[in-house]
Amino acid sequence: MKELIFEKSVGRNTGLGLFLVKGILSITGMEIAETGVEGEGARFEIKIPPGNWRIASATGSSGGQELYASF
Repeated sequence: MKELIFEKSVGRNTGLGLFLVKGILSITGMEIAETGVEGEGARFEIKIPPGNWRIASATGSSGGQELYASF
């Protein structure tokens, strides 16, 4: 069921929010997944491939590592 939350028009009174987020992220090579535990709330993780991120205060090198953002 978790993957269905990213589909267009799944459920009642659903918007396009997560559907659009997944589409926009996929254009840039990023991925989003819901990884929360049932009954404990939702947790979203965004996978950013090497070279597609930078840290403003650093030299801009990704160091060849993937970056994960969870919120």
